[in-house]
Amino acid sequence: MKHLSKLSLALLLLGIAFACKQAEAEDNTATEMNVAADTTAVSTSSNAAVEKKESNRKFVRTADLKFKVKNVAKSTYAIESIVSKHGGFVTFTDLKSTVNEHDETQVSQDSILETTKYTVDNTITLRVPNTQLDTVLTSLAKEVDFLDSRLIKADDVALQLLSNKLAQKRLTKSQQRLEKGIDSKGKKINDITNAEDKVLDRETESDEQIIKNLSLEDQVNFSTVTLYLYQRETVKKELVFNEKNSNAYRPHIGLQIWDSLKTGWFMLEGIIAFVTQLWALILIGGLGYLGYKRFIKK
Repeated sequence: MKHLSKLSLALLLLGIAFACKQAEAEDNTATEMNVAADTTAVSTSSNAAVEKKESNRKFVRTADLKFKVKNVAKSTYAIESIVSKHGGFVTFTDLKSTVNEHDETQVSQDSILETTKYTVDNTITLRVPNTQLDTVLTSLAKEVDFLDSRLIKADDVALQLLSNKLAQKRLTKSQQRLEKGIDSKGKKINDITNAEDKVLDRETESDEQIIKNLSLEDQVNFSTVTLYLYQRETVKKELVFNEKNSNAYRPHIGLQIWDSLKTGWFMLEGIIAFVTQLWALILIGGLGYLGYKRFIKK
């Protein structure tokens, strides 16, 4: 009895230990799955170079992502909706299907099975407000089935903006001095012409600096995101009519003979009907023949 009690106790302790290890393993597996899901959810997000409200820095932020989706067309519509919802807009989209393989298999005399293997992909370029970039990238995560690559860049252009503004000021001052010189000292037509050309050059350079600054400010305010979407190769099978093989629709020999007999009978009926229409001529000819024979005998 003592041996049995010890054996039962040992088995009970062993069972409890095994159950605890199994529960711990399940918890670890669940934790790893949750971590993986969280990683996928934030895999496209980025807090890089986020501007603070009181900061003097100006960042031009761009993002390039390549990822696999379950359905390119549906994901494209979802992405366009997300971008519009956050105040952005799409500047380029190239949705296309590329045929990788095409086969035709004749399954019957009048039917062909077409098998087409193709892939669908799309390249999208979109602009979103700089403050909404991280939110948009996070929202895109639910469309990602497999992330191939993610490249996010942030270029600080604060000094370049300041340099452009200072250059514009210098050009404006130089232009004003030239205009004053023309008004006060310009007497000869050649001198006036040369001075006017210099003023025009200064104005052109000033305008170019203004345009550069506007372009930089636009890039700062709206981030540019380039997406490349693709999906698994799709196989489409379709049963189509075989237009090339018309011999399959020829009637069998018995039906051809029956059609020939009917055609011949119809021709005979036509001949009889045509001859019947000439009864008057036949009657006149018969009477003439009889009269001729009688006169000949006399």
